[in-house]
Amino acid sequence: MRYAFIKTLTELAKKDPRIMLLTGDLGFTVFEDFAMSFPKQFINVGVAEANMTGVATGLALSGKIPFIYSIATFSTMRPYEQIRTDVAVHRANVKIIGSGAGLSYSDAGPTHHAIEDISLMRGIPNMTVICPADPIETAWATLEAANKKGPFYLRLGKKGEPMIHKDKSLLRLGEGMLFRKGNKAAIFATGNIVKNVLDAADILKGKGIEITVVDLHTLKPLDKNLINKIAKEHSKIFTAEEHLITGGLGSAVAEVISESGYNSKLIRIGIPDIFISEMGKQDYLRRKFGLDPEGIANLISKAL
Repeated sequence: MRYAFIKTLTELAKKDPRIMLLTGDLGFTVFEDFAMSFPKQFINVGVAEANMTGVATGLALSGKIPFIYSIATFSTMRPYEQIRTDVAVHRANVKIIGSGAGLSYSDAGPTHHAIEDISLMRGIPNMTVICPADPIETAWATLEAANKKGPFYLRLGKKGEPMIHKDKSLLRLGEGMLFRKGNKAAIFATGNIVKNVLDAADILKGKGIEITVVDLHTLKPLDKNLINKIAKEHSKIFTAEEHLITGGLGSAVAEVISESGYNSKLIRIGIPDIFISEMGKQDYLRRKFGLDPEGIANLISKAL
């Protein structure tokens, strides 16, 4: 995803000198071409995320369109006060990029596990939150952030995520995307776990269980109309996210359904309310928490 981001941002910077990229001493092997091509549009602020956010706010209030980039835990948690008070209160046109979200840095320990960031960012007024599922959604989200005024948070994976879209023509800010239509249950997913959910749907289909699959790439503003429509049509609803089950996608969907008047049962699939001390590859930790295709399929089939 990060390569799709920088490729899109580079194309934008060629056309618009207001586009700027600030990094917290990250992005080596990724940002070199951008820095060399646009030296006046690139700042390595160093390991000083709060300062980077303040600098970006000043640039935005001066008419620039700054994108600030760091690992998701560092771009959201270390400068949280500055994001809230400098960026969001003033509706500053700052775009926050959280790379390596979820369990992307699985073997780096709790300091690098970005499993609370959705909760943090969707709780800030004036903030738009997008969690792309693949490189195509990432490119689209980068364009949306650049072309629309106001604070944005883009929650990216790391690299190597498979494509699930053919193109970005059907993507709309604040509108979920219906991938599959079934009658047994429905599942909402967001971010780099969407591919696993689609694979889980294939496993269930092989067992004669057809489920509805919705990609909610935009978590704020949330597609309440689509959630209500799905709740009306399905008695069992699931959510899946590479995030704590508290405060993230599952909580957002629960808020809508609780006010909908429908009696759909909601089951959240994600990481429980813990810090993960165990080390391992991303796929290993996904299996541990039932976020692999087989785990998701098994949980759904047992609940039906």
